[in-house]
Amino acid sequence: MLLTELSRDQLAAWCVEHGQTSYRADQIRRWIYGKRVSSFDAMHDVSAAFRTRLAEEFTLFSGKVVQHQVATDRTEKLLIELSDGQLVECVLMREEDRCTICISTQVGCAMGCVFCASGMLGLKRNLTTGEIVEQILRLDRLLGTEERITNVVVMGIGEPLANLKNVLPALDTLNDKGALGIGARRITISTVGLPEKIRELAEHGKPYNLAVSLHAPNDELRTTIVPVNRNIGIAAILEAADAYFDKTGRRVSYEYVLLADVNDHAEHARELGQLLRHRNAHVNLIPMNDVRELPYHDPVAERTRNFVAILASMDVPVTIRKRKGADIDAACGQLRLKAEEAKAPIPPATVPLTVKS
Repeated sequence: MLLTELSRDQLAAWCVEHGQTSYRADQIRRWIYGKRVSSFDAMHDVSAAFRTRLAEEFTLFSGKVVQHQVATDRTEKLLIELSDGQLVECVLMREEDRCTICISTQVGCAMGCVFCASGMLGLKRNLTTGEIVEQILRLDRLLGTEERITNVVVMGIGEPLANLKNVLPALDTLNDKGALGIGARRITISTVGLPEKIRELAEHGKPYNLAVSLHAPNDELRTTIVPVNRNIGIAAILEAADAYFDKTGRRVSYEYVLLADVNDHAEHARELGQLLRHRNAHVNLIPMNDVRELPYHDPVAERTRNFVAILASMDVPVTIRKRKGADIDAACGQLRLKAEEAKAPIPPATVPLTVKS
């Protein structure tokens, strides 16, 4: 069993059951999260007999890194093979003043967004809490002695809110001062927009940042880009996001991948502005990462600038996400897709979606 499946209280109870004090759990967690050890043998202030017992009951890592890519901007990406042979990705992104990690929550994805490599092979299964935490530990061990994880984005493979029962304990471990101690305001959860789950997240009691992957300003267009929208609708998503803001006080971000000649027209920008101008919201425009199997691409720079200008003129805060790891397979799902293609080639999509303004 992965030790990281256990919360601090669960580990403390296990220690007491095996003749130790509950404080022993804090010692073990300091070695794992603070001193970055990768084996129980390195925990020198824990008795040899108890280290042996830990090793008999638990593992620190159940998967293995099968590929490690490093970009010229020092972005690093890991492809991890889980204990059942499934593959998952996680990414470390460095800035001058921060180290941000991006983690996955499912093997594959059922949301079906047309521009994303993550869901091209469908949904295989949810990740366990321990498998989510393991990604964090793997990335943390890529850092130098003076570096620390400062920000976490749950934007990797999968829909986090569809696996909330395993995601929340993993994030609570991140937030726990006895573990990595990363503040809730530095943790962002990205969702395609599942209203009931957004409300459940709001009731969790920790003000994590919420980012809604909107990608279109009306239901007709959004359903073609994000098929799951057919059973949800933008109005219900916005209502749940408003409730999240009211409950947590955290401004909601709306992610919008610009697809050339699909959702990047001036009319789309004006329609999006009308939806958000009276909300405490922020638009995060995301450059389209080309996926060989998909027929979509970025709009030209002038089209993007015009989209930004229209939103700004309507007093909607907007930024363009900085592209990281452009010279490796840093976009969500690309490295896993390439590895799976090596086993069984996947035919490319044929006709791109085109919507006229």
